[in-house]
Amino acid sequence: MAAPDHIDPHTDAHATTEAPAHGAEGGGLPQFETQHWFGQIAYLLVLFVVLYLLISKVFAPRIRRVMDERAETISGAVATARQVQIEAAEQAEAAKADVARARADSRATAQAAATRIAEEAAARKATEEAAVAARIAEAEAAIAKTRDAAMQNVGAIANDTASAIVERLTGKAPTAAEVAAAVKGAA
Repeated sequence: MAAPDHIDPHTDAHATTEAPAHGAEGGGLPQFETQHWFGQIAYLLVLFVVLYLLISKVFAPRIRRVMDERAETISGAVATARQVQIEAAEQAEAAKADVARARADSRATAQAAATRIAEEAAARKATEEAAVAARIAEAEAAIAKTRDAAMQNVGAIANDTASAIVERLTGKAPTAAEVAAAVKGAA
């Protein structure tokens, strides 16, 4: 069976892989065929103008607006943060001043309390010392009174003791004058 001279691509489902002859029409990529270039360039220009208009009139302004809003938000947040930082520093300084004032007040209060307590203690001590001094004076007076009374009796006791010792040793009682002279000479 002989092959047909001409193959109709619409009627025959099988296409050949043979390259067309040099002068034959229809093979290759249509983009590289010069007869289609004018239409392709026209479509390219139309698409470029449409895309340029969409980007410049729709997308770019939206993006610019979003970027401007973001920049404003960021700058506002930074300004607010700086303001809050300044206020916090002022509050910290005020708190330090309050703490220093409170410490000074507490020291003054403690010093006043210590002074008052010292004065009260000194007054109490003076009162107690006066009471103790009065008791000591009373005790010394009682001791002196008892000593004086004892001293008055010492002479009589010494005479009696000496008389008793002499009588015991010698067996004979001495006279009162002899005992008095002996006691007086011993003292």
